Amino acid sequence: MPALPRLPRTAPACMLAAALAAAATAPSARARDGDELAALINAYRAAPGLCAGRAATPLAPLQPEAALSSVRIGFGTFLESALKTAGYAAERAESISVTGPPDAQAAMTVLREKYCDKLLSAEFTAIGTAHRGREWQVVLAHPHVLPPLPDPALLGPELLALVNQARATPRNCGAQAFGAAPSLAWNETLARAALGHSRDMAEKRYFNHKEPGGSTPSVRATQAGYHWSRISENIASGQRTAAEAVAGWLDSPGHCANIMNPTVTEMGAAYAVNPASESGTLYWTQMFGRPRGP
Repeated sequence: MPALPRLPRTAPACMLAAALAAAATAPSARARDGDELAALINAYRAAPGLCAGRAATPLAPLQPEAALSSVRIGFGTFLESALKTAGYAAERAESISVTGPPDAQAAMTVLREKYCDKLLSAEFTAIGTAHRGREWQVVLAHPHVLPPLPDPALLGPELLALVNQARATPRNCGAQAFGAAPSLAWNETLARAALGHSRDMAEKRYFNHKEPGGSTPSVRATQAGYHWSRISENIASGQRTAAEAVAGWLDSPGHCANIMNPTVTEMGAAYAVNPASESGTLYWTQMFGRPRGP
């Protein structure tokens, strides 16, 4: 009787299906473990009981953030760098890692015993959790939220009012004394020239009265169509409101002198921000002028 051909050896279909199912569900299982740990931490914050033997105050739940869950803190890794890689801007953050607990409940027990003060900190409003093997990671954070930008439609009147309020009061700008000065009028041509310089500084990320191309305040005013007999300029960077910008100028003797100068009669100002900038820094330009007579 001829021998039967030998078939290739394969794993039973049931074993293969089980292996594929395990591979497919492992990441989601880890994610569920992390989600469970975040839920346990929030439950603890809602009814903390004791922390280090002292009664603790209930706190609002932490907001789960996927970016914080994606953070990986290894040997030699700085949390700040890891958060930046994850695309999360934090005002404050802290990471906690524990190794050994087999499940989320056991991990929570260790965290509650060793890190209850951090879990119950009111400084944090967001959380990300991760689980790899028997290593559990918790990242607590408070996001860095930039205040809204000033409304350009309201900026001119607000700046003008603040400057005229300052000019109405005698003041010292460093060692130079100024009396009260007449109110300024708003000039749209000067405002356009100011906006152009603010945009140039924001886009090219420099801070100077002289542009890299060589233009100066008097040149920019002329190019904008302002026929001047006097021209001067203040710039600022980083202030988030008109009030902060004017206060900063008044604290600087040279900028203060420009504001209080009685020989100028008009003003225009604007800010710009580079949309690609992570910090959202505002660049301010304030131009003063006196038009040339007929």
